[in-house]
Amino acid sequence: MREGLTDLLGQIKRQLTNSQEIGLDSPFLSTESLHYLTGAPQLDAVPLRKNSYCESLEELEDFISTCDRCKLSKARKTLVFGEGSPHARLVFVGEAPGVEEDIAGKPFVGAAGKLLTDVIKAMGLTRDEVYICNVIKCHPPHNRDPEPDEIEMCFPFLQNQISLIKPEVICAIGRIPAQSLIDRDFKITRGRGQWHSFMDIPVMPTYHPAYLLRYPQAKKDVWDDVQKIMKKLGLEDPRRLRN
Repeated sequence: MREGLTDLLGQIKRQLTNSQEIGLDSPFLSTESLHYLTGAPQLDAVPLRKNSYCESLEELEDFISTCDRCKLSKARKTLVFGEGSPHARLVFVGEAPGVEEDIAGKPFVGAAGKLLTDVIKAMGLTRDEVYICNVIKCHPPHNRDPEPDEIEMCFPFLQNQISLIKPEVICAIGRIPAQSLIDRDFKITRGRGQWHSFMDIPVMPTYHPAYLLRYPQAKKDVWDDVQKIMKKLGLEDPRRLRN
């Protein structure tokens, strides 16, 4: 019975993906059901097209480079895939590209990105040693929050990235990534600093650097969260963030 159900779910996954590929509307399903059907319960590559997997980050980036699965594709300048080490022990997951990221084609390059770089340096690491990406790969207009259907369309790409990198820890930067990876009702002000799990990988949610630019007093909270990540990774000699 288990094998039969597994085969049936696999066929449903493929049918949903095929329907999306040719522009047909999918049947109404809850967010939880969509995440389950398009998700990967283990660290296996996520199927994005019929009988095929993206088996490298380069292949995945090439596959989604012309993505038009949601309305964000119509206005984007650049698809912001992500950057860093393909073998990173630590992956930072943000929300979506901003205006500067949309132009540069790289994640976290503005003022918030500079602060994230400072956090990474304070951990004794460099941006080349970690991996940085977003839940959404295209810039939402006017920097609005990504909408549920946009997250649902883009989420398998993030899963495939994580399944290929196989990090030891994920840091969810801000509310939207935490809700996408942990629980849609997740409250960042109450839940940050506590360990969760996604695809059997420990997840530490913390404040977004943009929040720290508005409320610098929250840097201490972020540093507390970062120290927990460092302990999990066995990193030594932390340096405190500068005010």
